[in-house]
Amino acid sequence: MKYSISLWQVAGFIFTSVLGTFLHFLFDLTGGAIAAALLSAVNESIWEHMKLLYYPMVLFAVIEYRVWGREEPRFWCIKLAGTAFGLLLIPTIYYLYTGILGVNADWFNVTIFFIAAAAAFWLETKLFERQGVCMLRSGGALVILLGIAAVFIFLTFYPPRIPFFQDPVTGTYGFQMK
Repeated sequence: MKYSISLWQVAGFIFTSVLGTFLHFLFDLTGGAIAAALLSAVNESIWEHMKLLYYPMVLFAVIEYRVWGREEPRFWCIKLAGTAFGLLLIPTIYYLYTGILGVNADWFNVTIFFIAAAAAFWLETKLFERQGVCMLRSGGALVILLGIAAVFIFLTFYPPRIPFFQDPVTGTYGFQMK
């Protein structure tokens, strides 16, 4: 492969960090537009903050695929693994630290996003470097990866009434017309 996986993954982390940070504010910047709700956090819940990692990672994966990913038959399987790992880390770290310490620090909540992004791209790098077989075919992995978007969209508008989806500031759930 003529492309440096490590450099692409570092670029992906930077891209995800910048775009994810922007997406945190997009909903408010648009005055609560429905179109913005599809991609950005509509409140301060853990669930909504997971979208900030998902969409930039998938967008960057599309860019990578068009440049060099077609050469890697495991590409979408590895991207699914990295994205899922990052998404799982966000609530895991949040609930571990708030449960153990009994506090909720905004600065650390922001840090969790960057930790999850770094860990996701680190895992992808390691998987790309290994010679192995993925358990899913590329098409199946891509369908699952895109299916996650459908789940994010649906649960933004129809969230369950459980703390994971509740805005800790306002006590509301999901999309609220402004």
